[in-house]
Amino acid sequence: MPKALDQTTTSKLSEEGKGFDLVVGIPSYNNASTIEHVVRVSAEGLKKHFKGNGMILNSDGGSSDGTQERFMAVDTGQVGKVSFCYHGVPGKGSALRAILEAARELEAKAVVLLDSDLRSVAPWWLQRLAAPILEHGASYVTPYYQRHKYDATITNHICYPLTSSLYGKKMRQPIGGDFGIGREMMERYLDKPEEIWHSDVARFGIDIWFTTLALCEGSGNVHQAALGAKIHDVKDPGKELGPMFSQVVGTLFGLMEVYQDRWLNTDHIMETAPIYGDPPDVRPEPVNVDLENLKDVARNGIEEYWDFIATVLEEELWKELLSSRESGEINTTTWTKIVFSYACAYRNRDLRKILIESLIPLYFARVASFVSETAELSDDEAEDVVERQLELFKDSLGYLRERWKQ
Repeated sequence: MPKALDQTTTSKLSEEGKGFDLVVGIPSYNNASTIEHVVRVSAEGLKKHFKGNGMILNSDGGSSDGTQERFMAVDTGQVGKVSFCYHGVPGKGSALRAILEAARELEAKAVVLLDSDLRSVAPWWLQRLAAPILEHGASYVTPYYQRHKYDATITNHICYPLTSSLYGKKMRQPIGGDFGIGREMMERYLDKPEEIWHSDVARFGIDIWFTTLALCEGSGNVHQAALGAKIHDVKDPGKELGPMFSQVVGTLFGLMEVYQDRWLNTDHIMETAPIYGDPPDVRPEPVNVDLENLKDVARNGIEEYWDFIATVLEEELWKELLSSRESGEINTTTWTKIVFSYACAYRNRDLRKILIESLIPLYFARVASFVSETAELSDDEAEDVVERQLELFKDSLGYLRERWKQ
């Protein structure tokens, strides 16, 4: 089976020893301006919380800005580090696959994955992400952040409500980017067929794939780690999130078919995954959204795909959407049914590309509506709106199941 690590890297890893408590993996692509901080903090965390019994790995996508050189230049003391270029489809998923392969080669007990653009990462993050695995038998740990109300819009309006309602476990940041992975899930991920690593899982689909498999195939012992605020390179949803949306949502919808036996005929009691640690009292950085641009992009896209959208939605739902052609906004109830309808239609592989393309402007319209609705609300008050949307997703599962069985 092809691997993301070459033999040269494997040989280099073998020189570092085996049996580490923790491997910290940092995927990168042109992150020279931020990666040094993440490496320095990771080394401090390994020394402070794990007696230095760990390794720091950088899986790079062929950066041209000196990212790998910056990584290797950091003085980490007795903590070893290795940087390598992964092989395979260019993307975050391939980079993380290489890190997991390296961690298995090193016989690590756990892996912590950190985004390379983090500015808020602290040494104790490593303890929060790894301790549930090393001390409490967890198989998988997602981050639990305080985020600005307009950060993580794909999470808030699709991944969080859909994943939680389908599989019965509330994990607030299923695609948060910073994870803890135990040996159980490490082996499950790496043992999947090669074709998986040629899909969107090799790109931005990797995070939701990790989380969904942990919920559906793991021991069920999943945790969340309270990490405070996530400060990183935030993007305006109306201008920069299109490709990420396509890969994340396409993967999420595809997994619904794979794991339909988990949700189609079973009503779950939706439980919150245990949160490890007390959330720090911090405030996230503000995220600026160009609301009028968001509405314009939504209106133009809805108009472009209007005839196709009409073939996906039931007539009553399509009529509810008529007002969005003018307003560029979609309310929560309509949005929930749209997501469910598109998830059902996604089983038609011939239509997948246009389905995602036509859903993007509808998503922009939902985000625009949320921005309008919460403009005068605090982050905590806006979080209540997100939670009510989650409850609506759960309460509307009957609609999804009826559409799915049709």
